[in-house]
Amino acid sequence: MNPALEQLGITPGLLDARGFIAQHEAQHLQLAETGEDGREYLLTPATSAAWHSMKIAAQRDGITLVMVSAFRSVQRQVEIVQAKLDEGRQIADILTVVAPPGYSEHHTGRAIDIGSDDDTPELEVAFETTAAFAWLTQHANTFGFTMSYPKGNSSGYQYEPWHWCFAG
Repeated sequence: MNPALEQLGITPGLLDARGFIAQHEAQHLQLAETGEDGREYLLTPATSAAWHSMKIAAQRDGITLVMVSAFRSVQRQVEIVQAKLDEGRQIADILTVVAPPGYSEHHTGRAIDIGSDDDTPELEVAFETTAAFAWLTQHANTFGFTMSYPKGNSSGYQYEPWHWCFAG
């Protein structure tokens, strides 16, 4: 058992019951873009190229896609889960909104959380009401991206209309 998972109270039984799939941490990443706040977003080279192509195509259609999150290390995932535990949340509840360390698509460098340039809060279900989401549902697959966690997904995660993963 991974000591980090054990420390967080994530048991092998919980992993098995939810059918979590281990994700390998990407070794070859590149700077995909830098946010307005100076935050650097890393992706695999193929994902970065596909993201830029998709973002340009969206812009041609009058849609602005905003990168909210990209690569996340296993250690960063530990910190996110621990922070939620420190808030008093239960691990079973946390794992409906955050993947266990070692099981997040963000580790692969192929997952992107996407926002829009309107006033819709980031990482909220309300993203599904944006023109950016409508554009993604029509065009993202053309660029190799799929929404990982649609309504009623088999992973047991909440619906995440903002989370898209490159198949590459």
